[in-house]
Amino acid sequence: MNSDLAGAGILLAYYLIIVALLPILLKYLFKVQTEYIRKTHHIAYSLSIFLLLNLFSTWYYAVGAAFLLMLLGYPALLIVEKTSFYRQYFVDRTKGKGELRKQLVYVQLSFALLIFIFWGLLGTSWHYIAAVAVMGWGFGDAAAALVGKAFGKRRMLHRYIEKAKTFEGTIAMIVAAGMATFFTLLFYAGLPWLQSLLISLVAAPVCGIVELFSKQGSDTITVPLSASAVIIPLVYLFSVLGW
Repeated sequence: MNSDLAGAGILLAYYLIIVALLPILLKYLFKVQTEYIRKTHHIAYSLSIFLLLNLFSTWYYAVGAAFLLMLLGYPALLIVEKTSFYRQYFVDRTKGKGELRKQLVYVQLSFALLIFIFWGLLGTSWHYIAAVAVMGWGFGDAAAALVGKAFGKRRMLHRYIEKAKTFEGTIAMIVAAGMATFFTLLFYAGLPWLQSLLISLVAAPVCGIVELFSKQGSDTITVPLSASAVIIPLVYLFSVLGW
């Protein structure tokens, strides 16, 4: 119990310093552009999955910590949104505010669901899948937004695609998701490099396609779940083949 309480303290400190304070400092001290600040949030969010998976003794404590972040963070953001400080230093694209609150809820619900499935239901031997899937989303989504805005020229307009996403952004999503899943499988999960590479080559396009058709920020949930749904059978197949 003491170690779990310490884990909760470390997780809260991480969100206060890395997720909240670091982007503010980047904007205040270095005048970093808004889109870079937003993606700093995304990367920081995604990396926190490692804290949830490694700081807690059981899956339900990890899920409880994710819900604790929502219970503390949501009302705190609701209060801060009313201040001039929020308008000046926080990046919120919605007219009536609330984007960060919504993002916080989506991220923690996604993490809680992944932990429940790949730790609670399937056991600790599979809990690395949650980290791999989240890395594919976090780094892939960041690359898609940054490359799409900076270099995107070929827009993909379709009634099922929200706003005007670009071909260049989607390719960046696939490449970044592939690299992120590969290195996570290799170094965190400890899979052989060939398995890691083959799984990443399959999972990355899935991440890119699902992100392309996800709307209203739902890619936070849809991309990790889709990636994990592809990774699980591949890992099992390789184990059956004795690779």
